[in-house]
Amino acid sequence: MHRAPCGGPQSERRPSRSRRVYARPRVRPPVKAVIPAAGLGTRFLPLTKEQPKEMLPVVDRPAIHWVVAEAVASGVTDILIVTGREKRAIEDYFDASPKWDAVRKDAPTDQAYKDLEALTSKAHFHFVRQKEPRGLGDAILQAEKHVGGEPFLVILGDTITWPTRPSRSNSGTSTASGAIR
Repeated sequence: MHRAPCGGPQSERRPSRSRRVYARPRVRPPVKAVIPAAGLGTRFLPLTKEQPKEMLPVVDRPAIHWVVAEAVASGVTDILIVTGREKRAIEDYFDASPKWDAVRKDAPTDQAYKDLEALTSKAHFHFVRQKEPRGLGDAILQAEKHVGGEPFLVILGDTITWPTRPSRSNSGTSTASGAIR
């Protein structure tokens, strides 16, 4: 058979060899979130004089617990909480407590405490302190070293969203039906 110089219609075709292509498992980088919680809480005075507004109870847990739970349900695995003066209660809430573990050992099981332990085991928590209250932009700037050049979420520590169902949308954020401020 005559072969055309450019592989035209008269050329012979070799049978194609099918190759199996194995997809590499995608290793997802940690999804980071910054939660600014350094505000003074002046709108809630006198309640916030001794307690951070993020720690005020909503139903049976502090407000910031619900914020972190929604972040974790949305796939966040690395959480930086920016705190300020007199906000140590936030750090203590998400930290392990050998004292309370010892007390709980002898007490009946407490579902709220188990839920907190389960929540804190699903993400890495970091804290940084904003030295002076200079607003939201400065609080986010405090996270610069932690997030580096990676994308991150900013979730306000006093804004609770009620999801219809925590799910991942195309943008990787949770779908929420509304917010309470």
